[in-house]
Amino acid sequence: MIDTPPSAPPRIAFVASRAEPAQAALAALTRRYPQVPMSEADVIVSLGGDGFMLQTLHRYAAPRKLPVFGMKLGTVGFLMNLYREDALISRLTLAQHVVLNPLRMRVIGESGGMHSSLAINEVSLLRQTKQAAKLRIWVDDIVRVEELICDGALLATAAGSTAYNLSAYGPILPLGSDVLALTPISPFRPRRWRGAIVKRSSVVKFEVLDHYKRPVSATADATEVRDVVEVEVGESPSEGMTVMFDPEHSLEERILAEQFAM
Repeated sequence: MIDTPPSAPPRIAFVASRAEPAQAALAALTRRYPQVPMSEADVIVSLGGDGFMLQTLHRYAAPRKLPVFGMKLGTVGFLMNLYREDALISRLTLAQHVVLNPLRMRVIGESGGMHSSLAINEVSLLRQTKQAAKLRIWVDDIVRVEELICDGALLATAAGSTAYNLSAYGPILPLGSDVLALTPISPFRPRRWRGAIVKRSSVVKFEVLDHYKRPVSATADATEVRDVVEVEVGESPSEGMTVMFDPEHSLEERILAEQFAM
């Protein structure tokens, strides 16, 4: 989804990771451009790496419904733009606005407690010990995999399909596609199952089998819950987060180009 950018100069709140290059960039930018408190901002400019960009989206953007323009110090990541000090206001005015709909993870722990978190990239389950995990996978209340013996499994959005999902040999999904990637991590049995593509509207449930002997953790982006028994994941369109991109470095083009990377 691409919105029409605002005509008035945006009021900027800068945030930066603790890394020295990001802090130096923060000092340089705040000398050149006025900044306002987060409560008065129209846009957040995030300085750092992809991981810090995810933190910014979760910590600041989601609660305030503010768009985020990320600048990475170094190689451009999938959620970032090139770092430049010049013409920031013009870049913000011309930027494309892309709404990312996160996944909502709901977890039941071994103790019976419940936990809920959002994931922009993926929800992943991983074994906690040397014992392989045993998972039963449900899609929309139908058992699709009776028993998966593996290191873990994940459900990824299109925006996150080029991250952990790709490393686990999952498919790259075009931005705006109406699907999610369901990918096993180092599957042992069944050997031939390499994952599935499910509808974005699907609710996927992971049931942890033999959880006392084979403990499993669940992670939504950077939020981890250990010793889980059941994990339910579905898209949460009402909690969409907006990321801004320079037109010449659109997220859609980067994801498309990744499919032809050699």
